[in-house]
Amino acid sequence: MPAHLSPVIAATAQWLTRSFPAPGGPLSAALCEIQARQAVTVAARLRYPTPMDAELVGLAGPGGAARLDGITGAEGLGPEPWRSWVDEVVASWAACLLSDAGLAARAVAALPPGPGEYRRLLSPDRTDTRAAVLLRHPDLLSTVAGLHERSLLARLGHGSTLAA
Repeated sequence: MPAHLSPVIAATAQWLTRSFPAPGGPLSAALCEIQARQAVTVAARLRYPTPMDAELVGLAGPGGAARLDGITGAEGLGPEPWRSWVDEVVASWAACLLSDAGLAARAVAALPPGPGEYRRLLSPDRTDTRAAVLLRHPDLLSTVAGLHERSLLARLGHGSTLAA
């Protein structure tokens, strides 16, 4: 995975976990973060499949969290520098993957061979599911997932919409 995607993945996963936080303590937060990071990694690898794509996003930047904040009602948050590295499309695609296990499996299968283990995304156990109850809730994620759902389905070569 190109190094230029690391800040995009870290920032977008952080945005997701702050927008849909884990209930409970530090273990729940860590498990929620792992699931968000796995979904964001898959989404980023699909969105920026070549080294050139990753280089371009590294040069131009992904756009930031402002529009996502407005959609989710989180406007007025501080201007932390990491927020400028949030990628709206990657966040939307990750939300789609977190809310639809079948789509997540298809997305992982569509990735070119490379490093990555996505068990917590694809087969979350009961502890994972409880930790990420908000992060995986289809109704809560629908506003974010719906932003770029069609482009994800097109990338995966699938013409239907996500299951509700």
